[in-house]
Parts: sequence; structure tokens; C-alpha cells
Amino acid sequence: MSNEETSSSDYVQSLARGLLVLRAFSAEHPALTLAEAARLTGLTRATVRRSLHTLQKLGYAVTDGKQFELTPRVLDIGYAYLASAQIGEVAQPFMEALSDQLNESVSVAVLDEFEIVYIARVPTKRIMRIGLALGSRLPALVTSMGRVIVAELPQIEQRQFLKSAPFPKMTEKTLNTKAELAKEIALIKQQGWALLDQELEDGVRSIAAPIRDKHGRTIAAINIGTQTGRTKMSQLKDDYLPRLLQAANQITSAMAKR
Repeated sequence: MSNEETSSSDYVQSLARGLLVLRAFSAEHPALTLAEAARLTGLTRATVRRSLHTLQKLGYAVTDGKQFELTPRVLDIGYAYLASAQIGEVAQPFMEALSDQLNESVSVAVLDEFEIVYIARVPTKRIMRIGLALGSRLPALVTSMGRVIVAELPQIEQRQFLKSAPFPKMTEKTLNTKAELAKEIALIKQQGWALLDQELEDGVRSIAAPIRDKHGRTIAAINIGTQTGRTKMSQLKDDYLPRLLQAANQITSAMAKR
């Protein structure tokens, strides 16, 4: 966020700090002391204390006197987005049909800064070591859904994204440089879909396509996840891809009617 935005008279600094504290909690940090929250957020202990006690007072956090934990009430914030966006609700029946056809996991995600956030998911048996659920986040550039969304960004915005976004080396198959990635993004833009072969996790392949709103803007992506031992690359392209594109088009058409 720019200095101009944060110095605006409309900018509520206390709200921004409270949200920063809220986002400090994660699977790796389900419970935090004041000192730990201050270290993770870069805020002072006094600021963190006020934010956490406010969250506690409102029912979003609990404490044993030393550590703080979030309560299920924080889910209301995420569900408010899901309800207003409606993408997950609209996509769900098409995702279920696609999953039933292929007996594979199907997911829908949106882009949030440099990450994708899962907003709908139809799992089969677990195929990844990484546990995925609604609200799960992954670095956009090492996922099929992230790449297909980034490929649809306006050119200037896309260049800035590729320059600034993290690009972790997740496996030996992850692309080595952002120059290679830029070429891949250009190919994805041209063909209209993204295919990843074990770049996020060994043994896992995925294929993704964009979901658009009634104005033709890409607002999300849908993907199919599978295992290398079960699905060949040729099968992903010849069998899975047409069904995936059909589901993406069905969701796009349904979104246009909202």
C-alpha cells in the first residue's frame, strides 16, 4: 500500500493494525503471545495488546492469560465475502459434476495480492501433503490457478506482479527463473489454460482454466488436481481439459445471470 493511501484522511490506522494482528494467526501460529504477535506483525506490544483485547471483547479471540487464539467467529468474516461474491455457490454444482465424472478433486480460487485463496472445493481422497480447505492460501505463481489468473491480468499489471511476487522453488520441477515463468504465462494467455506437472508438490499435477464475470474479466479459476501415478499428461490434455473448459464456461455463464 502506498504512502498516499495510508496518509489519506479516510484511512483508519487502528483498523489496519487490527487486521494485521488477525492475519498473524495461521496453521503455523494457531496461538500467539503478545510478544510473538508483535514480532510477526512488526507492531509494538502496546498496539498488539489493544488489538487482541478488542478482538477478545468482540468474541473473535480467547486467551488463557498468556496466549491468544482465534474463535470460530472469525469465519463470519470469510463467509461474508463468500456470500457476497457468490462464486463458490454458483460454481459448486458444476464442480461436483466434474469431480463425479473424473473422480478427482476440483477447486476454485481467487487471487489475493500474491496468493490464491481457495473459496470452493470438492475433494476426493487427499492427494497432497499440503492440507487444502476453504481459505487455504498458496503462492500464486507455483499453482495452476494462480498462473491462469495472472495470465489474464492487464499487461502492465501483469509485469509488475511477476516482478514483485514471490516465486519459491517448491520442487525440482518448479521453473527456475522468472524469465522462464514469463514465457509460460504468455503461453497460458495464448492457449487459455494452465497445466502444472509437479511444480507445487512432487507427485501432483493440476490443470486450470479461468472463470469470468459478465464483463469478460477473469475473477477466479477452477482446477482439477490429480496424481502422477494415476493420470498421464496426455490424459490431462485430451480427456480432463475439455471437461474442465466446459465447467469453466458453465460457471462463467451462470455468473453472468446473477
